Amino acid sequence: MPLLPYALARPLLFRLDAEAAHDFTLDWLARGQNTPLACAWKQPTVDDPITLAGLTFPNRVGLAAGLDKNARAIDAFGAMGFGFVEVGTVTPRGQAGNPKPRMFRLPDADALINRLGFNNQGLDAFLANVRRSRLRQRGAALRLGLNIGKNADTPIDRATDDYLACLDGVYPHADYITVNISSPNTKNLRALQADDALDPLLGAITARRGELAARHGRQVPVFVKIAPDLDEAQVDAVAATLLRNGMDGVIATNTTIARDQVQGLPHADETGGLSGAPVREASNQVVARLRARLGAGFPIIGVGGILSADDAVAKVQAGADVVQIYTGLIYRGPALVHDVARALSALRR
Repeated sequence: MPLLPYALARPLLFRLDAEAAHDFTLDWLARGQNTPLACAWKQPTVDDPITLAGLTFPNRVGLAAGLDKNARAIDAFGAMGFGFVEVGTVTPRGQAGNPKPRMFRLPDADALINRLGFNNQGLDAFLANVRRSRLRQRGAALRLGLNIGKNADTPIDRATDDYLACLDGVYPHADYITVNISSPNTKNLRALQADDALDPLLGAITARRGELAARHGRQVPVFVKIAPDLDEAQVDAVAATLLRNGMDGVIATNTTIARDQVQGLPHADETGGLSGAPVREASNQVVARLRARLGAGFPIIGVGGILSADDAVAKVQAGADVVQIYTGLIYRGPALVHDVARALSALRR
């Protein structure tokens, strides 16, 4: 278990503004990784391998994208016992994101609202950080997902250009690539989930991936991350489009724009994506619908509202193969990684 109990650190972090606490923690992790300081969060990796999309994951719990947008702390998160880590979202060019304040805690609901807006340093800086990871240099078993998006000032009808530019850049370095079309914090981005927009986008990605596979001598799986706010007909349409374009998997789900679970709480009316416990059931419903439409063999990564081992078990029972956490890590700390991995391993006994 970690040398520093998170129960001691959390009250101090929660005295800070939510984004300031996020930045402070990420800086600390980035500076302390691969040093004796890592004992503060290091814990054993549960051995529970699973193969999805041709990849073997050491266990079934991963870090969701968004926490480490610039891929600065891959080794630190690997030391927490994650079986896979997803970093990004990265855009071709660096961008500041939306104006501050843009991240808010709702502790009574174990939730966060953010409207960060893909703030990141751009593709070149992102890839430099990926290459610096000692785990990657050593060929560690930890799987790495690289999450790609579009710049805020790129017109929606040119979004494909940004995704292809990112695909070209991340392809040689990724175990899998995630196409993020579901953040609510980039104008019109979610419109890409509509069939008339999603089909040509994924078609272009599939064609480019074929070229990249021939060039690099390996095929990198591509996943698509979708929102929890889709109705059943929309989920069905997305599922059909994923299959039609040969996608390797789906990540369900991103944050929600719904507020029915947090009405009346401080910050509940802030614009942005809501994550944490309030999105759990909506996410599980999307996962279950996807499983029904995609069949037993199609990889689904379940994310949204996992704050306990029981939450992760429910996500898998809904149809997910593996899970990711983000907000749960902020509220529960690194011990949650180990608890979830052990619980999911026990399901297979």
